Amino acid sequence: MEHVDDLLALARTETGLEDFGEDTFREGLERLVSALRDEARLNAAGEFTLRSLIIKLLANRLQIEDWYRRHPEIDTERLERPLFGLGLPRTGSTALSFLLAEDPAARSLRVWESGEPCPPPTTVAGPDPRIARAEEQARLRDEMAPRMAALVPSTPTGPMECQDLMALDFKSQYFQAFAHVPSYSAWLVDADLTPTYLYERRVLKLLQWGAPARPWRLKCPTHLLFLDHLDRAFPDARFVMTHRDPAEVMVSVADVYAEVGRMFSDDMDLHYLGAINVEQWSMAMPRALAFRDAGHEHRFFDMDHRAVQRDPIGEVRRLYAWLGEPVTAEFEAGMRRWWRENAESREQNVHPDPAEFGIDLEQVRPLFADYITRFTKGHTS
Repeated sequence: MEHVDDLLALARTETGLEDFGEDTFREGLERLVSALRDEARLNAAGEFTLRSLIIKLLANRLQIEDWYRRHPEIDTERLERPLFGLGLPRTGSTALSFLLAEDPAARSLRVWESGEPCPPPTTVAGPDPRIARAEEQARLRDEMAPRMAALVPSTPTGPMECQDLMALDFKSQYFQAFAHVPSYSAWLVDADLTPTYLYERRVLKLLQWGAPARPWRLKCPTHLLFLDHLDRAFPDARFVMTHRDPAEVMVSVADVYAEVGRMFSDDMDLHYLGAINVEQWSMAMPRALAFRDAGHEHRFFDMDHRAVQRDPIGEVRRLYAWLGEPVTAEFEAGMRRWWRENAESREQNVHPDPAEFGIDLEQVRPLFADYITRFTKGHTS
């Protein structure tokens, strides 16, 4: 892995552009590159993929700033009352995001534009070539990690978590799924993500520029760790929080990390994957509860994983009644179609024994005691 200055130069050469915007991304980039070089134990595919990802993210920043330079009116776009989905990983938030993406009156962040925000979608005539590139990436992923399709539903035109946009500031949890980067992970949980969310806002404006404004439906479990920071960038945001027994969650999310990591390293430390997930999510939940208790409870709608499994359309109707927005016939038909088709193709997941990740479920539950008491024993909105 090259030095940071060399990676910056490569991105400039690739794009022919110079301006990365504010340098808030620099510390995260330096810490990530250092951890990848000294800690990650990447194989050849990992070295190639992570290097390519970093250069691509830097190139994306250059292109975003160039569009703003040439079209400063992008900054006047209004983002009103976005809805953020959050909660512990593996709580059904991905399925919920697919359901909400069926609303023609709302706007989701799509996979194909998340990884390549430029050019703004409204400026592309005809089929957007990014969709075909995303389809090819999905095909390669399915070849390299065939279990991923069952573990994390994803389609090139479907909704995407905020991770790619957060990574533009090099403060994103997904780097630790790609590689063993403990020093970066330890730094990230206490970093200031206010600039990260302000840059995400900048990209969302660019993505909706030239189209009628629709309310955004966004999603990322990582937000639990940084709600105070997110609130500074999106002060009118509302939140839908999905819930599930944390003991059911930890093995599942560690399993996802392992499935991703095996593509890029031949030396996986499964106990570390278990430990970092237990540590970070048991840190995230008290932060989220404290944010709610600091005068923000009215901005949250709670949704239990089991209730969504039983009656997905009914749960979305409850959410939309809370939002004060209609569930149209077209929206409901789309949700029913997606749920039916997904149920038909869904593969049953069988996760490894918790001991493979060094996880003792009886020690996990006490770490989430306040959360379990508050939400997983019948709490409803």
